[in-house]
Amino acid sequence: MKNYGCDMRGLLSFQILWLLSRKRMHGEQIAEEIEKRRGEKPKPGTIYPALKELSRNGLVKGSKSGKIITYSLTEKGKKSVTQSVRYFCRSFGDILGEA
Repeated sequence: MKNYGCDMRGLLSFQILWLLSRKRMHGEQIAEEIEKRRGEKPKPGTIYPALKELSRNGLVKGSKSGKIITYSLTEKGKKSVTQSVRYFCRSFGDILGEA
């Protein structure tokens, strides 16, 4: 990960929820989408623990087909991402306008 002078990893769960609010995805697809945005692909050791925690908190659910688990938001996850987007815009909206 690039050194920005602060830890930019703290938004991973939010980013995963936001991506899953757009469409169902498996872990590799999530990693590829994050790579498009961040310029670096997160390692499986980063993505899957985050998905496991989101699942444990009832925000995402996985459906298994063979070896592939496809993740989607639960109703609780949909509410959470809506609230999180509002919070993000309130907190960082002015920064985005300056970028």
